[in-house]
Amino acid sequence: MEQRLLGRSGLKVSRLGLGTMTWGRDTDEHEAADQLKAFLEAGGTLLDTAAGYGDGESERVIGGLLGSMVDREEVVLATKAGISRRTGERVVDTSRRALLDALDGSLMRLGTDHIDLWQVHAWSDDVSLEETLGAVDHAVATGRARYAGVSNYSGWQTARAVTFQAGWPGRAPVVSTQMEYSLLERGIEGEVLPCAAALGLGVLPWSPLGRGVLTGKYRTGIPADSRAASPHFAAFIERYLDDRSRSIVDALHTAAEGLDAAPVEVALAWVRDAPGVTAPIVGARTAAQLRGSLTSERLTLPVEIRSALNDVSAPPNDYPER
Repeated sequence: MEQRLLGRSGLKVSRLGLGTMTWGRDTDEHEAADQLKAFLEAGGTLLDTAAGYGDGESERVIGGLLGSMVDREEVVLATKAGISRRTGERVVDTSRRALLDALDGSLMRLGTDHIDLWQVHAWSDDVSLEETLGAVDHAVATGRARYAGVSNYSGWQTARAVTFQAGWPGRAPVVSTQMEYSLLERGIEGEVLPCAAALGLGVLPWSPLGRGVLTGKYRTGIPADSRAASPHFAAFIERYLDDRSRSIVDALHTAAEGLDAAPVEVALAWVRDAPGVTAPIVGARTAAQLRGSLTSERLTLPVEIRSALNDVSAPPNDYPER
């Protein structure tokens, strides 16, 4: 698998990352091991997780596999802090205390002394940016994190974080942003992607398969073994089960048939080779599904196909972009 530099940093990552949001909850340790094996065999290096995934269970599963399946130095570990669940509710806390406590927990669960890419999982209006990024600086200065990134930041929030870090000597630079991006969700093209390009950030798209909808599995209903049928993810999928999404999925399948490829391969290739993108983060329910995604490495979309998919999935061109 091709390796790419993450923005203007010197960190190299595989151009597809392995997402582990369901590990330890809907994906057990044996299935996780099969997925990791398939990913490594394909040349993948970037493993993405978060302290908030399954209340740390995802990190714990990864920690159990490191060493036995792959040397720590052969993978790029990316995790996040700032989102947790208390009594079932999503809580965003980007205070210094919460972030550094989460980092210590991540290191313990992952069984390592450092994170390669440590990301602030969400913006918070309740905590000053100076405090949040001060925790990031401390993590990098103490060697517990090698690089820093943000996730789910709007364009202006991203620009503020990057320029804030660049304006002070000794600050840890922000090198990446992780955002949802797919044929079904192209909102970051308005401000986040131009911001990332201007400031030299790598972009790590999450849910490049439109939360699984672009696979086509929901064209005739909701399969019993799908994420949409899971109590954990039903609401997560529901927003893309509408008429607009169906028309995009139909166009994607038509393009795939013309290329003698799978819709998954086409959808991933579209995101992977979009301007500014470093590595889409791909999750899967089974190793077989993951292998179907990894074959996208062989596919490069013709200009005509990319243009047609751009047209059918174009988001509203609203003020002020228009």
